[in-house]
Amino acid sequence: MNTDRRAPQNAPNVVVILLDDLGFAQFGSYGSDIATPAVDRLAAGGLRYTRHHVTALCSPTRAALLTGRNHHAVGMGFLADLPTSIPGYTARIPSSAPSLPRLLREAGWNTMAVGKWHLVPRGERTSAGPFDRWPLGMGFERYYGFLQGETNHWAPHLVQDNAYIDQPASPEQGYHLTEDLADQAIRMVTNQQESAPGKPFFLYFATGAMHAPHHVERSWADSYQGKFDKGWDRWREQAFARQVADGVVPSGATLTERPSWVPAWDELSRDERRVYARMHEVYAGFLSHTDAQIGRVASALDTLGVLENTLIFVMSDNGASAEGGVSGTSNEHRFTHRIRDEISENLERLEDWGGVSGYPHYAWGWAWAGNTPFRLWKRYTWLGGTRVPMIVHWPQGVGETGGVRSQLTHAIDVLPTILDACGIPLPEPTGEHDTVHGATMLPTFTDPQAPDPRSSQYFEMLGSRSIIADGWKATTDHVSAGIADEELLMKGSRDFATDRWSLFQLDDDFSEAHDVADQHPDVVRHLEQQWFAEAGRYDVLPLADSLIQRVSVIVPPAYAPKADTVYYPAGGPVPDEALPSLFGGGKILAKIDVPDATARGVLFEVGDWTSGLAAYVLDGTLVIALATPGGAIRVSAQEPLNPGQHTVGCVLRPRNDGVQIDAVIDDIVVATDRGAHSLPFTWQHGGTALSLGYARGLPVSEDYDSPFPWTGTLHQVRIAAGNQTPPESDQIKLALHTD
Repeated sequence: MNTDRRAPQNAPNVVVILLDDLGFAQFGSYGSDIATPAVDRLAAGGLRYTRHHVTALCSPTRAALLTGRNHHAVGMGFLADLPTSIPGYTARIPSSAPSLPRLLREAGWNTMAVGKWHLVPRGERTSAGPFDRWPLGMGFERYYGFLQGETNHWAPHLVQDNAYIDQPASPEQGYHLTEDLADQAIRMVTNQQESAPGKPFFLYFATGAMHAPHHVERSWADSYQGKFDKGWDRWREQAFARQVADGVVPSGATLTERPSWVPAWDELSRDERRVYARMHEVYAGFLSHTDAQIGRVASALDTLGVLENTLIFVMSDNGASAEGGVSGTSNEHRFTHRIRDEISENLERLEDWGGVSGYPHYAWGWAWAGNTPFRLWKRYTWLGGTRVPMIVHWPQGVGETGGVRSQLTHAIDVLPTILDACGIPLPEPTGEHDTVHGATMLPTFTDPQAPDPRSSQYFEMLGSRSIIADGWKATTDHVSAGIADEELLMKGSRDFATDRWSLFQLDDDFSEAHDVADQHPDVVRHLEQQWFAEAGRYDVLPLADSLIQRVSVIVPPAYAPKADTVYYPAGGPVPDEALPSLFGGGKILAKIDVPDATARGVLFEVGDWTSGLAAYVLDGTLVIALATPGGAIRVSAQEPLNPGQHTVGCVLRPRNDGVQIDAVIDDIVVATDRGAHSLPFTWQHGGTALSLGYARGLPVSEDYDSPFPWTGTLHQVRIAAGNQTPPESDQIKLALHTD
């Protein structure tokens, strides 16, 4: 350790720009016709890597990148949202694996993180922590962003340092999360350089884009109007041709065929083509908007005079996402309820696709196209899930500009590369599991013929398995449980005992297109044995392809929410993980003082109109609104509240055919209604909070606009929840969402 905390002379700044759910073919510099000029300028002034790999899912890739270790070896075999007692799946990065920000901070760098984190285990994301695995606990000195796997870009669930905060502006005032993140990144770096001129910094800039929900101001999407009417088949062919022409795909490579479960564009109805084309217009606008924010950050570095000696990585955490299913969705919360979108419904919603009223995700035909020329997508260890673009820009350290590198690299190689570039030795291991598994890529910066940092790498995600070794790649045909459309439509094995290993010679088969397993059964057997050896070494086993197989070993939080709890307005918004679950029903009652007949405002609210619950008063009358992914329920008292003190709220009653909701005033049911869909296990995929006395973010009902504060006095809100043990069907629903 450098005890005076002063970095070596002329040490570089480091910026890691990590996008989410972005496929190999979605940057312009990797074959796309989507405008990404800022990223493409970095590529033109640096290097493009064409055989860079990740883990196929977000939390695992982030853990691998920030520790230099294989993801199972640091407990992140799956999402941080599901901590278990199984060593490879604890979701708790051990202190014996010092993180990149901690190593850089101890060597004299300032460290700042902005954006998505998704490395805090569920149960540790409340305002009480523990904060060991929050960004500041992992070595960052400053943080601004969100802890979960996703969030609403119009109304995010924000954290600053170790505290939840409200967003600084509303969508009506022009707020968008990615712009806010860029503002914060620029401010942090500018303040740091003003305060300590010349001191190097590490900025981890992890956007929520391009993960669903695909949210962007309409003009960005409209700039692509009509551009994707040709459909995903033709788009993919054209992207492939550009990739070959640009040198990011070698000549002679094969464009893999469209799988049977992705519909042919020409066979779709006119309405389907219209809806699906608009989905991609919104996605493209979202990407161009994100690129513009990356451009703002790069421009700020240039203005500060530090760009020349800043080592920048631009990459994605996994391939493009197919979690929208075969038809896409206007509200991604729907698929965790196994509710399919109807084309007629989506046609009606098309006008505001990407706007504040929805939570959209595109059809999986676009994910397949976005991963051109590969097979499959995120969550699978085929190349479509694990091979992503990576750009390196460092004017003082890269030997050529616009170069292409074909060395085999992986997310675990980023940490040792950065330390090597910064002149910092790798941490000394204290045991076998403390060894950094990655290797430096630094020689490839100046030598296109430099050897690969590695000759082999194993992969596993939700039961999908593969291994690269000495130019070969073996990949199983396993189909994981969770996404309804995949379970129904995809071909492959659903049983580990019947998994088939395909074999590819990657030196001659860039896209994993030609299965030669039958010609080389001995190689297949050897690679399968090697995979199991790696699995044993890095805590991959036991295999599981769904949440149900892990439920029995979930580790509950040390201080779990009580089923009967009182919340007070002085405490501010209460993160949803501190609330008892309401999938089993329960009572939510507010003790209030009503000032007069004109009383109005929100008493309590959790979630928003894509999935949420609120009690509010309109013109003195109590209203309860329940928004579920399958539809909304609104119940209203017939008479206004009398001035004085009352206890008001609702009772949620699960039924075999859905849910019943009762509005209650002073223990009397004053209105009731039923809905056909069940209560959610969690209100929002991206986290939310219980707001007391006002609305936070987007509203649950169109009856009011946020913040709509309560004009009377709110003393407390009591939640008395029902059954806290989810039945198997709800456990399955929880398994469906894999950020």
